[in-house]
Amino acid sequence: MKKHIFYNFLVLVFFITMSSCKIKQESKTNVSETKTHYDGSWEALQKMPVPNWFNDDKIGLFIHWGPYSAIGYKKEGRGYAEHVPKHIYEQKEHYYPYLEKRWGAAPPDFGYKDIIPEFKAEKWNPDEWASLFAEVGIKYVVLTAEHHDGFSNWDSKINPWNSVNMGPKRDLVGDLGKAVRKQGLKYAPSYHRERHTGFFAKEKYVVHSEPRPDIAEEIKRMPEAASLYGPFDYSKEFVDDYVARWKEIQDKYHPDFLWIDDVPIFTRDGNNPKTGFKPEIQYFHDQCRSMITDFMNNGLDRNQAVYVNNKGANRNWPDGVGCLEKDNLKLKVIGPKFQSCTTFGTSFGYLENDKYKSMKNIIKEMVEVVSRNGNFLVNIGPKADGTIPDEQMTRLREMGNWLKINGDAIYGTRYWKESDQKEGHIAFTTKGNSLFSIALEKPVKSFVIKGTKGWTKSNIKSVALLGSDDAVLWEMTNEGVKITPPKNLGKSNYAWSFKILTDSNQFHPNVIEADVDKVFKGTKKVDVNGF
Repeated sequence: MKKHIFYNFLVLVFFITMSSCKIKQESKTNVSETKTHYDGSWEALQKMPVPNWFNDDKIGLFIHWGPYSAIGYKKEGRGYAEHVPKHIYEQKEHYYPYLEKRWGAAPPDFGYKDIIPEFKAEKWNPDEWASLFAEVGIKYVVLTAEHHDGFSNWDSKINPWNSVNMGPKRDLVGDLGKAVRKQGLKYAPSYHRERHTGFFAKEKYVVHSEPRPDIAEEIKRMPEAASLYGPFDYSKEFVDDYVARWKEIQDKYHPDFLWIDDVPIFTRDGNNPKTGFKPEIQYFHDQCRSMITDFMNNGLDRNQAVYVNNKGANRNWPDGVGCLEKDNLKLKVIGPKFQSCTTFGTSFGYLENDKYKSMKNIIKEMVEVVSRNGNFLVNIGPKADGTIPDEQMTRLREMGNWLKINGDAIYGTRYWKESDQKEGHIAFTTKGNSLFSIALEKPVKSFVIKGTKGWTKSNIKSVALLGSDDAVLWEMTNEGVKITPPKNLGKSNYAWSFKILTDSNQFHPNVIEADVDKVFKGTKKVDVNGF
């Protein structure tokens, strides 16, 4: 009798469990079915939400890594070393003798295609990279899947010039993706092919160009090099291939973010989004819209919160489609969601003996970006063997040490009604009822937060300094809350975060400057010297 009761009990549990699983599965299915897909228009894409993970994570890592990393050199020793492949042919008076001295030959006998075998990644361990990134507080990783040079860092069936066929003989995009996702990080292979037609051409940023003479000669001697160096115009074939390569990345690796570099041709050579495009560029622009739509809808189908960027002061897409982005972007106001892809030194790709920013300036830049509604996408340029230069490793670890202490003032935060205060050199972030006042200069004396003028003592529950156990003295004055730092500032360096717990939510969502042209006004152009 007991066995019979027990058997019936097991049967009941089984059916309840199966019913529960079915309900969960149906619920999961209904989520994607009830979400409205994007209809292919810019107007629909302008309504894309900022994913919670992107709003909360704040700190990303950009990685510029490819055959150009095997060069590690640039004329005058400063600037974007990842652009040297084109400089070789543009500035041959300088670079040909350099190649002769280093490799014993120069174009057309020895060109960029011949440097690819030196990009070996022989010391690369993706799990070690991923563990390091997680340890120092990185939340999402952006690896160059293909830069302007036309070399693919993934197992491409479209492009024979890829990292599985030659160089490392590994799927760099795939291997790193597996490693970082094991650490719980988001992943976004970046795509820079939009400028490829002019990279090895006589003219950049024109609809139709032609190869530089020595490039043409290299292709003549080695016809298969045509698919590395070319094509040299924005033909339908180029655009279709451009989309197909991204689609291959999307289908193989399911990125969390569609990162595209700025597309100068949209505003060059007679093209203008407001007045019209040449037919080839209209097709390119339309296909980009379709590509973004497909990516966003694929995210909906996969229940994956995905996002895109809108790079350049001359934006690729209509405002509202993705986050604003620019190299080393330093907004002066609280703007729409943006991302600053920021260098530690002067170059994105590996550059031997580069000049590096101080940790104080790096932390200052990070805090100011976050306080103005931005994400900080800091860049490293590994060597061709897969090792990270000591100067970059040191800065990553120091940044991580700061975030371990001050992360509460960065991760998951939102902007305040003011981003900063000159007096005391302070930046502000918020999290629920907490206001973080981050001193960007060593706070050796009392300071008043002017934005709290009109508050009363009852509005403040407590004040603490992150990384310090010492009490923080505070009082309300007619000008606002006055904070007196403790003599012992605790464990932090470079910047010090005071956490002010209040009786109300400190997030002010309506203070954003919505006019993007005004937002970009006053921001500095990229300084290739990095400062």
